[in-house]
Amino acid sequence: MNGLDEDVSSSQTHARSLSITTDPTSSIPSLTSKASLFPTPAKLSTMSVVKEYTINVPQEKIDRLKRRLDDVEWPSELEHAASDYGSPLKDIQRIVEYWRTKFDWRAHEEKMNQLPNFEVQVNIDKHGPLDMHFVHQKSHVPRAIPLLFVHGWPGSFLEVTKMLPLLKGGHGKPAFHVVAPSLPNYAFSGPALKRGFNVARYAEACHKVMLALGYNEYVTQGGDWGFLITRALAHLYPQNVKASHINWAWAAKPEEYANGTKPEPEYSEREKKQMALADRWNPFGMGDGRGYLAIQSTRPATINFLLRDSPVGNLAWVWDKLVEWSDDYAWTEDEVCLWVSIYVFSRAGPDAASYIYYEALHDPVEITVPIVQGYIDVPLGIADFPVELCNSPQSWRHTMGPVVFQKLYEKGGHFAGWERPEDLADGLCDMFGKGGGAYGVVHGKDGY
Repeated sequence: MNGLDEDVSSSQTHARSLSITTDPTSSIPSLTSKASLFPTPAKLSTMSVVKEYTINVPQEKIDRLKRRLDDVEWPSELEHAASDYGSPLKDIQRIVEYWRTKFDWRAHEEKMNQLPNFEVQVNIDKHGPLDMHFVHQKSHVPRAIPLLFVHGWPGSFLEVTKMLPLLKGGHGKPAFHVVAPSLPNYAFSGPALKRGFNVARYAEACHKVMLALGYNEYVTQGGDWGFLITRALAHLYPQNVKASHINWAWAAKPEEYANGTKPEPEYSEREKKQMALADRWNPFGMGDGRGYLAIQSTRPATINFLLRDSPVGNLAWVWDKLVEWSDDYAWTEDEVCLWVSIYVFSRAGPDAASYIYYEALHDPVEITVPIVQGYIDVPLGIADFPVELCNSPQSWRHTMGPVVFQKLYEKGGHFAGWERPEDLADGLCDMFGKGGGAYGVVHGKDGY
């Protein structure tokens, strides 16, 4: 680690070791009582040691943020400029004023610390040890289903928090043991700053968190990078990943449509709108929505000077995505400031999250687009939200695997766990509950 990493490790983290049992069915008293999560001391065969984790950003970092917000120099703006130019000046000024005068990081920090936060060090192939932060809501239900929730960009582990109360089971619904890691280089996980830390390595890190908790079989949920990473998990570890639920249905056009041997079906109005939206954001197209992607996947170090040095730059870089990628979600200033502050106070630095884009694009072998879009023989569930960025037509989706569950929702966008937590949670319960297409896929863990 460099000096910055050492400072963050020593002052931002208060961790107490917990030996953990290999039986993932031990119960917890409540979200706010973490001391008894693992009452029977025992070490895993992998010798992984799980520690309680307390979020505690050093005061000097908070003070620096305040100074930077007080001393911002605003850019010029063209007359009659609109959001098609990017984040509007008036929006950023309004949010910065709230961030500077009203936002209370310590209050949010206290609330986040009521969650069951943990950390474990995992060893990544060719990259060495890596500290992984994660939220682990362990159910009282002995046969609860281990669920790995994987976030994307510009999100974080926060995206799972609205869903946690909805995945406890009861009233005929299955219960889940929910594990939501901060991806490497995001939030409170450690830095992965060695070249070649690609999607396969992100998947390996998440997989090893699950193994460290004793979950040798589990199911997954993911969107955005969570889609690619959970697809990689199903491809690399099919003996462990028993089913996947996604809210980003990025499938390839079936070969028979592509080569003309079979005519394409008549697409619904919903599908036509989604295809147009996908064309705008397609990573391999020329749509006007992919500017951020072109930069982060080809020259991340260039934009990283801005992201590291300027909190307002961080805000402007993600604000238009929060607005355009959601389905008329009413973002509050407090929510936006919290999301961006998670990046500003990131353990690896606010710039580190962009490296995944470069590594994914330049990974020629391990996890390619044909692999994540191709057929993976693991039961697949799809949550179709109308304003998701890259949803392919329904008739294409069978090319990704055995689709055992699919539901189309009337409203919702890219940040489904935050915008529509009830819908996303209900879909998981329908897929894995009694009568669902993936009921009982985890041995001895049917959720009841």
